[in-house]
Parts: sequence; structure tokens; C-alpha cells
Amino acid sequence: MKKAKTAAQALELEAIPNIGPIVAGYLHQLGIHAPADIQGQDPYVLYQQLCTQTGVMYDPCLLDTFIAVTRFMAGDPPLPWWRYTKERQKMLKAM
Repeated sequence: MKKAKTAAQALELEAIPNIGPIVAGYLHQLGIHAPADIQGQDPYVLYQQLCTQTGVMYDPCLLDTFIAVTRFMAGDPPLPWWRYTKERQKMLKAM
């Protein structure tokens, strides 16, 4: 599937950069079925909800992916998920 270059171009979850079938499945578990459902979401809350709901502590890289996805849908340029690792580490250390 061709990846969207802007949030407006994302018509399906898997068109959003960094989302493949597995991440789309996680988002579906959270009740997110369309790109518009991601707008305004807090990636840290999404990650915690998924971990709580499934009873699984997912790799923090999934949180990085959620950050990348929510930022993209908020209008930021598409960046690879690993560009958010340092931000996540800093944020979690501050919590």
C-alpha cells in the first residue's frame, strides 16, 4: 500500500507511515478504525490502554510508533518511528 505524504491523504490506517498490518491490528483493538480516529489521541495513553487491555507489556518501540502516527495525523511530516525514541525516553524519565 502506498503511504500517505500528508494526513489528508491517509484514507486507511495502513496508508499512514509506520503502520503495517500488526500496528493496525493493535489500533483496531483500541477502537481506532480510521485515520481520523487517531487525531487528538495521546500516544502515551494509547500505549498504556493497549498494555492494560491485553495484559501484555509491549516493546516501547510501539510507543514510538504511536507517537510518530499521532504526530503525522496532527500535521507533522512523516518521520520513521525511531526518530521519537529519545523523546519517549526523556518523557518517561520525567514521569
